Amino acid sequence: MYEAFQRGLHVSGNGPCLGYRKPKQPYQWLTYKQVSDRAEYLGSGLLFKGCKPSPDQFIGIFAQNRPEWIISEYACYTYSMVAVPLYDTLGSDAIAFIINKGDISIVICDKPEKAQVLLENCEQGKIPGLQTIILMDLFDDELKDKGAKEGVEILSLQEAEELGRNNLREPVPPKPEDLSIVCFTSGTTGNPKGAMLTHENVVANTAAFLKSTEVNIRLLTDDMKTLKPTMFPAVPRLLNRIYDQMQSAAQNPLKRVLLSFAIARKLDEVKKGILRNDSIWDKMIFKKVQETMGGQVRIMVTAAAPISPSVLTLLRGALGCQIFEAYGQTECAAGCTFTVPGDSTTGHVGAPLPCNIIKLEDVADMNYFSSNNEGEVCIKGPNVFKGYLKDPEKTAEAIDKDGWLHTGDIGKWMPNGTLKIIDRKKNIFKLAQGEYIAPEKIENIYIRSAPVAQVFVHGESLKSSLVGVVVPNPEVLAKFAAKLGIKGSSEEIYKNSVLKKAILEDMVRVGREAGLKSFEQVKDIYIHPKMFTIEQGLLTPTLKAKRTELSKYFQTQLEALYANMQE
Repeated sequence: MYEAFQRGLHVSGNGPCLGYRKPKQPYQWLTYKQVSDRAEYLGSGLLFKGCKPSPDQFIGIFAQNRPEWIISEYACYTYSMVAVPLYDTLGSDAIAFIINKGDISIVICDKPEKAQVLLENCEQGKIPGLQTIILMDLFDDELKDKGAKEGVEILSLQEAEELGRNNLREPVPPKPEDLSIVCFTSGTTGNPKGAMLTHENVVANTAAFLKSTEVNIRLLTDDMKTLKPTMFPAVPRLLNRIYDQMQSAAQNPLKRVLLSFAIARKLDEVKKGILRNDSIWDKMIFKKVQETMGGQVRIMVTAAAPISPSVLTLLRGALGCQIFEAYGQTECAAGCTFTVPGDSTTGHVGAPLPCNIIKLEDVADMNYFSSNNEGEVCIKGPNVFKGYLKDPEKTAEAIDKDGWLHTGDIGKWMPNGTLKIIDRKKNIFKLAQGEYIAPEKIENIYIRSAPVAQVFVHGESLKSSLVGVVVPNPEVLAKFAAKLGIKGSSEEIYKNSVLKKAILEDMVRVGREAGLKSFEQVKDIYIHPKMFTIEQGLLTPTLKAKRTELSKYFQTQLEALYANMQE
C-alpha cells in the first residue's frame, strides 16, 4: 500500500489528496506530497521513540476519520509497521485487551477524552505496556502530568512529526506478504478477534474491485475536478433512509402515481444499460434527491448487510448511477463478490471478484448440499487474511488446511452465476446497519429479569432493530402486576399494555446493566402466555431454542411488532 500511495502521488502530478473542512467553511486540501512528507516525519518520529521498522511493530490508532488518521496509517506503511484501529464502540475493556494482545506501546489519539480512557486503564493496571500517547488535538498540562504519573509520555502530533523531521529516516517499504493492518472484529461473544490483513490482501481486493468496475470509472478523472463525490460507498441503512424520504415526499395519490410512473420509465432505461440523470423525470422528480448526494455520483456500492430488492430497484432508477452490491467480511479484506456492471437484477450479491474463488461446502445438519448449489460459502485467494492475531485455535476454525476461509454464511448459486446469501451456519445475524447480533447471549441476559421465564430474541437483516417474544414467570407475574395496579383474569393481565411496557423496561434495564449496546436491546415485545416446549417442536431435547421454528411459529406476532414500529 506504500507503493500504491506513491503511484497516486505520481499519476496525480502531486494533486489534492486529503480534504477537510469546518462546518460551513470551504474545503482545505493536503497534496499527495504533503501527506507523504508528513507520513515520513511521523514514521521517523515513531522510530525515534523506539519503534522498529518491522511488521512485528504494532501502532494503535484511536481516532475518528480525519486526515491525520490516514497520515498515521501511512506512517506505519512507510516503515513496514502495522496499524491497529481502535474505536469507541469496542468498550474500554476490549480496547485494553487489544493493546495487550498486540503489545502496543504507542497509541495515536484524536481527542484528549480518548487519552483519558487509556490513562484510566493505566491507573487500573490494565495496560502496563503503554508508553506513549500522541494526540492530534490540543491538550492541557494537566493531561500531560496525569500521563507522567502513570509512566506514559503525552506528545502532540506536531511534536512527533517535528522529532521525525529532525531525525529523518529513509523509508523501509513493506513486502506484499507483510502485515499491514489488524482489524479487531467487535465479536458477538468473548473477546474481539484480530484479523491480520497483509498488504497483498488489501491490494488484491482493491485491484479486484477496480477490475470489476473499470468500464464505469474511465471518465471519473473529469468528475474529480470538482469536490462533489463520484464514488459513494454506503450501508443499506443510509439507502433505506433515502428511500423513506422519497416515499414520504409522495404524500398525495397524484404524487405517488407520478413517482411510480417515473421510476418505471427510468428502470426501463436501466435494463437497457442507460444510466443518466438528465431525463425529463430526473428534472421533474429526482433532481432534489440527486443533489443531496452532490449530483455527481457515478458509482455507489452497498455492503455490510443485505439491501431490500425494492429499495435497490427504486434507487437505481432515481439516482441514475450504477449501484453495486458487495458481499464479504474482514477476513477476506472486505469483499469477495460484487455485482456485475449492467446487471439490473436484485436478490443476490453478484459473482466472485477476480482475486478469489468461491465454493459452497455441504452443511448436512442444515440440509444444505453443494449438489443442490447450496452450502457454506468458502473463499480462497490472495485477499484471504493471515489468521487471527495470537489465536491459532480461532484461526484453524476459520481457515482449513487447504487454505479455504469458512465464512459461516450459507449461500446459493443462482442460474446466472451469482451468489445469494440465504442463511447463517451459526445463530448469528446482522441487522440493517451491519451490526452483528448474538441472540442467545442477549436471551441469557434477559432471563435475569424477574418477570421473564423464557424469551426469544428475533431480528432480520432488513430491519434496524430487534424484537422479542416473552413468556412471563407465572410465580412472579401476579406480584409484578399488583405493584402496577393491574387487576383482572390471567388472560386480561397478559394482554395489558402497561404490563408489557413494564416488563420491557425491566428487560432493557437488566440489559443495560449487563453492558448490552443499544442495538442489542429489543425495541418491542409480544407477551405469550404459554411456555415454549419440546413437544411443540420449539425446543431441542437439551432445552435450547429452535430459532427457525420459533420464527415461523410467531411469524404473525413478529411481523405485527415491526409494523407497529413503522407506524
